[in-house]
Amino acid sequence: MLLRHTTAEPKVEREALTINPSKTCQPIGAMYAALGVHRCMPHSHGSQGCCSYHRSALTRHYKEPVVAGSSSFTEGSSVFGGQANLLEAITNLFSIYHADVVAVHTTCLSETIGDDVPQIVAKAIAEGRIPAGKHVIHASTPSYAGSHITGYASMVKSMVTSFAKRTDKRLNQVNLIPGFVEPSDMAELRRIANALGAKTVMFPDTSGVLNAPQTGKYEMYPKGGATVAEMVSAGDSLGSLALGPLAAGSAARHLEVQCKVPAQVLELPIGLRATDAFVDALRNLSGTVVPEGLMEERGQVMDFITDMHQYFHGKTAALAGDPDQLLPLAQFLRDIDIEVKYAVTGTPAPKWAKQMAAICGPKAKIKEGGGADLFQLHQWIKQEKVDLIFGGTYCKYIARDEDIPLLRYGFPIYDRVGHQYFPNVGYRGALRTLERILNALLDRQDRDAAEEGFELVM
Repeated sequence: MLLRHTTAEPKVEREALTINPSKTCQPIGAMYAALGVHRCMPHSHGSQGCCSYHRSALTRHYKEPVVAGSSSFTEGSSVFGGQANLLEAITNLFSIYHADVVAVHTTCLSETIGDDVPQIVAKAIAEGRIPAGKHVIHASTPSYAGSHITGYASMVKSMVTSFAKRTDKRLNQVNLIPGFVEPSDMAELRRIANALGAKTVMFPDTSGVLNAPQTGKYEMYPKGGATVAEMVSAGDSLGSLALGPLAAGSAARHLEVQCKVPAQVLELPIGLRATDAFVDALRNLSGTVVPEGLMEERGQVMDFITDMHQYFHGKTAALAGDPDQLLPLAQFLRDIDIEVKYAVTGTPAPKWAKQMAAICGPKAKIKEGGGADLFQLHQWIKQEKVDLIFGGTYCKYIARDEDIPLLRYGFPIYDRVGHQYFPNVGYRGALRTLERILNALLDRQDRDAAEEGFELVM
């Protein structure tokens, strides 16, 4: 029993206290987004300890060495401001580490003392600290507000503000702005677009960065990532598809205002319905037709659901994670007749909660924001168990204590590998999710079967 302190019924209603939050902090999301830009060095404007935590969280999840700069605040910087530190850091990152882009994100410390990062960057430009052809972008990401999803969204919006330009020439391309998903998911989105024959500009793009191959040679800047030229051209695209309302929606809407590029905000293409919507939107924007290959992939998903529906029907699930992922996942589970009983996300998302309630039904318990945590989820599960839990590594303690199979899903996943290589989005991702669910259920059936009911063919 690892969580002996968890009671089935709340002894007091919690208003300000969060226990075991279902989120992490804004700078982690901003740092991840920055890694999706080619030859970009993320920079944490705060203490070394903050930067180390953000790097270690991403390194543990992706099993790749995540590099980033730090303003390395001391007591003096904390009192008098970090301008001198950031100016020196910008100089060093370009002269020593040869970055093309430096992406500055703030921390609790620099935000609390009121550092004016835009003014500091302007001063760096005036003093000639930014070489010709190099760029500094920035996002405000205090850890005491929002979550890693809002931090990601802020940095992606900054990419639009800093780079996208509109000219008189419209380009035959579509902007894909993915939410906080795996490098494998971003690669799968590009594969689907290529299969459709649609020319796309995707930013950020961490594929080829955080799932790069082992070559025997360390590269600080792997080959992947969206280039500055691609992001500049986004202002002349036919339209933008934002995949995930909270993580990608603000960037697409800002691009529409800034460059008059029409924006569509879709759910992440997780499961059958959301993938259909993505493929259809991309087909319409690019003026192409759906190829036979994608139709075959969709047919395989349908075949799997049809063949194995008897194992899914009537099962129940609890979800914890990011709102942009949980909503289409919940819809997919309902489509295969798995009831979602509980769902929590630490990201502030009131609209999401209403949408989830509409999908999961009036009996489902849904919670978002600061008070939505894994302690609350555990209490609900103690009151009435479920068959499956979907969530990150921190859910493993609940799964172990309550003897429930855990399907690791979302961020962070520290104790397993594969998520950076195998997608959850698209038809292939749906097929993989179905296979994982089925295996978890059948493994449990095998484990619990009486000897006379232990079957060879199931």
